[in-house]
Amino acid sequence: MEEVHPTRTELLSRKNQITLARQGRDLLKEKRDALLMEFMKIMDDALDSSSRLQNAASAASFSLATAKAVDGTAALRSTAMATKGRVELDISGSSIMGIPIPEVEKKSVKRQAISRGYSLTGISSRIHETAEHFEEEIDRIIEIAAVETKLRRIGDEVQKTRRRVNALDYVVLPQLGEQVKYIQMALDERAREELFRLKKVKKSIEAKKAAKAQAHNT
Repeated sequence: MEEVHPTRTELLSRKNQITLARQGRDLLKEKRDALLMEFMKIMDDALDSSSRLQNAASAASFSLATAKAVDGTAALRSTAMATKGRVELDISGSSIMGIPIPEVEKKSVKRQAISRGYSLTGISSRIHETAEHFEEEIDRIIEIAAVETKLRRIGDEVQKTRRRVNALDYVVLPQLGEQVKYIQMALDERAREELFRLKKVKKSIEAKKAAKAQAHNT
């Protein structure tokens, strides 16, 4: 226990600190609960995005295997080398319960076949379909990355808030409670000593008065 001066001023100060600590704990609990609700809501979006990504990845893998089997690896490599593309993202910021959250604007990377950079006449429909499926997969990767970033930020804040609540509940408030108890006991003991001293002084005065009266009577 830190050094505590057993005075009434210190007692009032510690009681005020307990009140503030309880208020802070209650506010943190409200924040934690609100963040948990937001976390669960975004978790549903994450699960949906994950399912869409799995479906897109499966379709892309199947198309690639089919094109490789029918058109050959050389044709696929030639098309891949001729294809050029860029993934551009617009990232802005938002706030949830005071937590800065990056927002990724969903821009599709899907393109028309003529925009992919390869010759349309020398490419089979299977390779076209493979390109479309992989572009769809990239879209889903961007989508789930944005959702998972939100989840990570909110999850970190939930853990931080929970640690603060636990620190108040199990460290700060018990310590302040022990300090209040110590100060109150010290003040009570001091009051008893003062009362005992006053009683002794009173008895001494009364004894002196009695002796003086007796001497006067004689």
